[in-house]
Amino acid sequence: MSGITSKLSKLNPFGKAKVDDEDLGEKIEADTIAGGGHAARQTKITKEQLRVSHAIKKFLVDENILSREDVELDSDRTTHVLKEFLDKPHVDIPRALTDRSHPLTEYFISSSHNTYLLAHQLYGTSSAVAYDTALKTGSRCVEIDAWDNAEHKDEPKVTHGYTLASHIPFRNVCEAIRDVVDFEASQPKLDTGYRAAPILLSLENHCDSHGQLRLVQIMREVWGDRLLSKPIRDKGTSEQQDTGEHVTLAELGSKIAVIVEYHLPNEPDSESSSDEDEDEQVRQDHKAWREQKKQAPDEGIIPELAELGVYAQSVKPNNHSWFESQLQDGPHHHLINVSESGLLGLLPTASDKVSKHNSQHLMRVYPKGTRISSKNLNPVPFWGVGAQICALNWQTFDHSMQLNEALFAGSDGYVLKPAALRAGGSGKLSTGRKTKLSLHIAGATDLSLPQDREADEIRPYVTCTLVHPDDIADEPPKRKTEAYKQHKIGMLHKGENPPNTDPFWNETLEWEYDENELSFLRILIKSDDKFARNPVFAVAAVRLLCVASGWSFVRLLDLKGRETHGTLLVKFDLKHTDT
Repeated sequence: MSGITSKLSKLNPFGKAKVDDEDLGEKIEADTIAGGGHAARQTKITKEQLRVSHAIKKFLVDENILSREDVELDSDRTTHVLKEFLDKPHVDIPRALTDRSHPLTEYFISSSHNTYLLAHQLYGTSSAVAYDTALKTGSRCVEIDAWDNAEHKDEPKVTHGYTLASHIPFRNVCEAIRDVVDFEASQPKLDTGYRAAPILLSLENHCDSHGQLRLVQIMREVWGDRLLSKPIRDKGTSEQQDTGEHVTLAELGSKIAVIVEYHLPNEPDSESSSDEDEDEQVRQDHKAWREQKKQAPDEGIIPELAELGVYAQSVKPNNHSWFESQLQDGPHHHLINVSESGLLGLLPTASDKVSKHNSQHLMRVYPKGTRISSKNLNPVPFWGVGAQICALNWQTFDHSMQLNEALFAGSDGYVLKPAALRAGGSGKLSTGRKTKLSLHIAGATDLSLPQDREADEIRPYVTCTLVHPDDIADEPPKRKTEAYKQHKIGMLHKGENPPNTDPFWNETLEWEYDENELSFLRILIKSDDKFARNPVFAVAAVRLLCVASGWSFVRLLDLKGRETHGTLLVKFDLKHTDT
């Protein structure tokens, strides 16, 4: 009886029907594969542990993809041929995308925002463990908000200021980052042939001169020679001659490189620049803090801290000179630090100019203040203008983190930007050509179900969203298959009739869009629940530039970004059409 009651409770004809939460994810943990792309990492679920349903086996035979002998159609065994097929990556990452010989400014960098927080931006828990999780799941740029510690002046703290978030010692964060660096140094070289990529540290300083000096002393003490504290190249080279030439990614090795703030003359009050985006309580606390700050003299950035910003000095510009001509009164290696709403205001009217700027200088885009629950910005439009660092809240594996995983698949957290967005490029990703995408979806095997669901009560379907850099205001185009439901009376159904956890569709979804190297496809498997929210069971995302040719099995992830035993057999077909 309780089972019937449970099912009836889900039927609410007076509630909202079909409320989709496709953008949401679940808490990221240590076993998440999130920021660096699972194709680059040692998989925990091997091909030996995967199964192929009978319906998929028969499809492979009927379509002359594999022979009857290859799949052993009348057996439950997963043959050697099938295991090799399962092991074939669904993305083919060009070696050039992970080459480290280009200037640092020519890479996208997998990046975390408010890294120290485990949950909510207002009252979440700060933890050094969050740095270990972010770095080991793929992030290469992490953020530290450093504040004076009234209880211990020599030990600055890390927290989200003027909120209820807890705090942790700055020293503890440095030790956590050090331990990751040492762990990575002990590992063999990556598949790319390189050692671990450098870690960029976005340091938001709220300390007085004494606190800043302690920050420097603690970083030097804890990190030692792991810290990049001076230019890589010797004096007299082009780097030292104000040519704007940047250090290459390879030259940075596996160092920790700090991004230090640089305050421009007549700079707008950076502490109030995002007030229009903030939660009301944050705004009030923020205002009170600013009033308190006015009582103390502004001491600026001390020289000892400033000199650690060797290759990146963060500025919040007070005009548009940075993309109209040249940043006025700026540092040698400036980084434009801008909120998503601030940058969106420049798109698309100034997109080409912003792209040109970002071909030779760094940019960091961070979420607007209203995202207090750790929801994320959409990074794709900002990648589309060459923004290297799109800082994402790393707390949940939501839609943006899924796209981040797709961009950095097969990499070590750095991916070379398209030629149009690098030095000498046009700044325009659009080629003027149309592309037709056909996605043939055969079926899935071993869908993982949430604990509160049973296989016989789901109706799985695949829904896919094409994400394009130019889709800033428009709803991205979405396509979906029919919902699958196993027929309980087999004699009334011809052909394969697999269980709902092995759904079979054999459908083709199509899109036509403007050709762009930064187009993505998000793939979700959901259940078509009547009179209820359609839950997401599994996710995957791909950069269309890198999809493998022919049929392949996509390894599905859960909402925490962990690998599952589920696979989806698909074929991507991309063709240029006449404009």
